Amino acid sequence: MSPNIPETGKPRVVIVGMGFGGLMLARKLSGRNDLQIVLIDKNNYHQFQPLFYQVATAGLEPSSISFPLRKPFQSCKNVHIRITEVTKICPDKQTLCTGLGEMHYDYLVLAIGADTNYFGNKTFQQRAWPMKSVSEALALRNRLLENFEKALVAEDPDTQLGLLNVVVVGGGPTGVELSGTLAEMKATVLPKDYPELDFTKMQVYLIESSPELLGPMSVHSQEKSKQYLEELGVNVVLGTKVLDYDGKYVQLSNGEKLRTDNLVWAAGVKANFMEGVAKPEQLARGGRLNVNRFNQVAGYQNIFALGDLAAMAEEKFPDGHPQLAQPAMQQGKLLAKNLGRLIKGQPMQEFRYKDLGSMATVGRNLAVVDLPFWSFQGFFAWLVWMFVHLFSIVGVKNRLFIFINWFWGYFTYDQSLRLIIRAKPPRMEMPAEQKKAQEGQGTASPVAQAQVLAAG
Repeated sequence: MSPNIPETGKPRVVIVGMGFGGLMLARKLSGRNDLQIVLIDKNNYHQFQPLFYQVATAGLEPSSISFPLRKPFQSCKNVHIRITEVTKICPDKQTLCTGLGEMHYDYLVLAIGADTNYFGNKTFQQRAWPMKSVSEALALRNRLLENFEKALVAEDPDTQLGLLNVVVVGGGPTGVELSGTLAEMKATVLPKDYPELDFTKMQVYLIESSPELLGPMSVHSQEKSKQYLEELGVNVVLGTKVLDYDGKYVQLSNGEKLRTDNLVWAAGVKANFMEGVAKPEQLARGGRLNVNRFNQVAGYQNIFALGDLAAMAEEKFPDGHPQLAQPAMQQGKLLAKNLGRLIKGQPMQEFRYKDLGSMATVGRNLAVVDLPFWSFQGFFAWLVWMFVHLFSIVGVKNRLFIFINWFWGYFTYDQSLRLIIRAKPPRMEMPAEQKKAQEGQGTASPVAQAQVLAAG
């Protein structure tokens, strides 16, 4: 198998990962006819990570926050897209190993982002539910809805309580937004879907090891977010670590045990590992790659890293920029210019992060926003949050669908997306003796075939 990419004689820029940084870089470079651009991702779509929690809570469809990779580049003859995974980089040969075979590069850009960080705890990795991709958000939605269905028929009160309760670990934006939405569902949606269940028994817990929520935000926003969550009915537990989880009980460092079958892990991220460039001297905290102010990976002139993967020190950010969309997009935008300068032998421009602020929504009409010049909370902050996220989505159609869903949900307190969607199991091969017997008896009806398969 081969990647089957034509040799054009032009410098080849290979971009691995189509998150915020990789997509921004690709779109800026796609108009250049003096380069060949190769885009690699394991998915054929771009994912809008800030709204994963709305997929997990049945507020949005997965397709609303996903955008086909090929669409922005349909008229770009110099852009080649390959859906595969990169397993290793060989810098000495300027090649990378992929599921489609070996591929040459002149300039390599790694924008593979980050994944859930379980801090080495295998128990949490096996039993907790992460939310770092659309598929994981959809799996969490299935889990929650399936457990509500099971709670309907559970005869044991303890079993029913475990199926209803949800524990969210991590007080960052994801944890705050998810727990707030779950609390609103408990109050407005779930009692209508399941009138036989007593949802006053259901508890939503948010556990954070730090003494405050939303660590990077202002003190006022931290306090307001906690106040909003508690008003919604969320049990906020600060300054407490999660020690263990046996599938039924969450053990906290304060000695408390919480009964739940639903443990959601939103407690941190770590950079994705890439064999070939992730040497000990190149790694920073959280597995990020040390890069200079031009995003060049330490020790290499033609390998770059962007966004969550890159640890770039600035005066204000000595340990690297926050692992958010804005640093990745700003780095991608500048790198597109710097690659043009590098090819022409011109000096590159150093990156300087422009902090545009941070925000998080807590619930209906409730959000916190910190701008460089102003911090505000409440209804207006919620409108600003909606506007910023809506116009950050790639694709006009996606924006329209999201707006319709938000508009409908706001006035009806309901959505029609609470669907349990399971993957169909692969078709089992018929045993040889059954196949032979069937051939001897002629073609059987579909019902008879099903009976044979069931009997097998």
